[in-house]
Amino acid sequence: MFAEIVINNESFSTDMLFTYKVKEGTKVNIGQRVKVPFGNYKTMPDGFVIDLRESFDGDLDKLKEIEYIYDEIYFDKSGVDLIKELRKRYLASYLDGVKLLIPKDVLRGMNFKIRQVLYPGKALEGSFKSERYQTIYEKVEKSKGKLIRNDLGKQGFSLSSINTMIKHGFLELIDEKDQRYNVESYKNYKEPTLNSEQTNAVETILKNKGTYLLHGITGSGKTEIFLYIIKKAIEKNEDSIVLLPEISLTPQMIERFKGRFGENITVYHSRLSPGERHDEWHRVKQGKVKVAIGARSALFLPFNNLKNIIIDEEHEKTYKSDMNPKYDAREVSEFMSKYNEGTLILASATPSVETFKRAEDKEITLIELKNRATKSLLPEMEIIDMRQELKSGNKSIFSHKLRNKIQEKLDKNEQIILFLNRRGFSSFVSCRSCGYVFECDRCDISLTYHRGGKLLCHQCGFSRFLPKTCPSCKSKYIKQFGTGTERVEMEVRKYFPKAKTIRMDGDTTKGKNSYDTMYNDFKSGRKDILIGTQMISKGLDFKNVTLVGVLAADLSLNMPDYRSSEDTFQLITQVSGRSGRGEKEGEVIVQTYSPENKAIINAKNYDYDSFYRDEIIKRQALNNPPFSKIYEIALSSTSKKLLVDNIKIVGDLIKDKLKDKSDIIILGPTSNLIGKINNNYRWHIILKGNISYELGAKIKDLVYKTLRKHQRKIKINIDINPTSLM
Repeated sequence: MFAEIVINNESFSTDMLFTYKVKEGTKVNIGQRVKVPFGNYKTMPDGFVIDLRESFDGDLDKLKEIEYIYDEIYFDKSGVDLIKELRKRYLASYLDGVKLLIPKDVLRGMNFKIRQVLYPGKALEGSFKSERYQTIYEKVEKSKGKLIRNDLGKQGFSLSSINTMIKHGFLELIDEKDQRYNVESYKNYKEPTLNSEQTNAVETILKNKGTYLLHGITGSGKTEIFLYIIKKAIEKNEDSIVLLPEISLTPQMIERFKGRFGENITVYHSRLSPGERHDEWHRVKQGKVKVAIGARSALFLPFNNLKNIIIDEEHEKTYKSDMNPKYDAREVSEFMSKYNEGTLILASATPSVETFKRAEDKEITLIELKNRATKSLLPEMEIIDMRQELKSGNKSIFSHKLRNKIQEKLDKNEQIILFLNRRGFSSFVSCRSCGYVFECDRCDISLTYHRGGKLLCHQCGFSRFLPKTCPSCKSKYIKQFGTGTERVEMEVRKYFPKAKTIRMDGDTTKGKNSYDTMYNDFKSGRKDILIGTQMISKGLDFKNVTLVGVLAADLSLNMPDYRSSEDTFQLITQVSGRSGRGEKEGEVIVQTYSPENKAIINAKNYDYDSFYRDEIIKRQALNNPPFSKIYEIALSSTSKKLLVDNIKIVGDLIKDKLKDKSDIIILGPTSNLIGKINNNYRWHIILKGNISYELGAKIKDLVYKTLRKHQRKIKINIDINPTSLM
């Protein structure tokens, strides 16, 4: 028997399958980890078995044998096929694919945590019938295996007495796995009667396997459709995955799913501890759960009978990985769904242009929900022209209308959400005397001011305190410009001192349970105003929110990205949908300096069709996705000269290779918009057009081979349809 093995080595030159002999009398499976002799390695590296065969055409004498086989099987033939698809579609290495399927904590040898649990032993007798021992015995008996010695010690019982009882057999210590996952029980989430639109959607999806776009306005009851589909799947012993774009949505979704289905659910995302990830992964592998909720990494959990994948808020950029392998969870889900003969549901109130185009072209099935499930109306939206506010002398971040509405809602004990897509206190700090802007020492971007006098780089984390004088001209006239969520929070406290506020952004949600705490504080009514960035713009369902304020709609509109109009329409529509989801009517106020912009006007009217028609015409005219692929070759180095010299060589070679490809445009080489991050200079080449998988692979090989001698000094980053070109 011969094994085809991927070596656990990141080098481009080892990205291939190596053949090894299987020792006589030993058994190895696809998906097992092994140790093998390799090259000049002093210690044998790990490898992963990708294929097995019974013949070998080469020189048998030159083949080495597998030295050691680990017990656990990490993936099967379907996992291998997925690795090969990732390799083809996203130019990933074999090892990139393997590491998606196996959590790094599992590979590092982490094991289950064992604890010694107390159970009652033989009946008490003799002097052990005293009250002291009797109380301990009864405590252990009632706990039904939930207590360890320290638990009783914390309750005031003598550890010496407990140990004596163990010694004489009146208590027993039994080794049990300490379950490192969420075992919290939730209030029963009652199953409502579906309305006609929901019923039609469910019947359509259950009738035929395939890929569906569930396009439903905010509040139309998409989650109830998910729950119903999964209930039917559980009845048929099928497994399901629900992907969410933000960890902030997880508490609400867990509350609903566990409230409906109990503990038959795993939650899987980056905020879990290594031990929690280890135990959740094995729970899935052992078939102990039927449903997973989580971020895009949950897609690769080892389910045995995966038949349903649901991607909520499918338009979100977070479904595209920015680390190797740079996969798109929507595309991978569709491959897995077809492979498993299952169902994929892509759900959104504001579908991505690419997905809606596929539905329009009948590649996938479109299902529309045009009414809110509660029969409430979409909130009325008003656009405020901030240019007129400035002319009237209002220099506040709040328009007169928004400030009055906030006070009105507070007087009625109703809740408010204020959205700003920028964290920090101000966007940059400048000297008013000479124009000097405080920039990061390691990146080509301005530092963001945070309260307490701290300047922070949101790219590399560099920080410094704001000096009292300008480093350039020694002037004292230093001022913060722009607005961040910290500034909004300060202004809210200034104008509404009695209001209880909460701020949710990248700075306040770093703690493991911070999302859950904030979510529960606002849901329970302990807070009046929620201030936040993108993480509050979607999915959240608070019945007492009757006002949403979008403080600066232009932030996303003015980004140098062909998706800027789409991002703006989606953000305004999504965050507006947080208002008026209960019995009370909702209102939305959008502040902008571009009230005539079509994306903003279409968002005001909740008119996705008009937005899509405008956008698809622009995309086609400029040959942007979905009418083409964008292929970015990004290089970075601490040496600017080495970087520039070599990317020019690469650029010339690519131009020569594509000289007969008139349908592919080559842009660059040129510096990135952010030309330096963390002391690494950044340049890129952008290709746009009809780039096949085969051509993409050839270009990748050309780049890596050309730069092989500089592989330690120049980092290579190749991405297809990246979320950002900055």
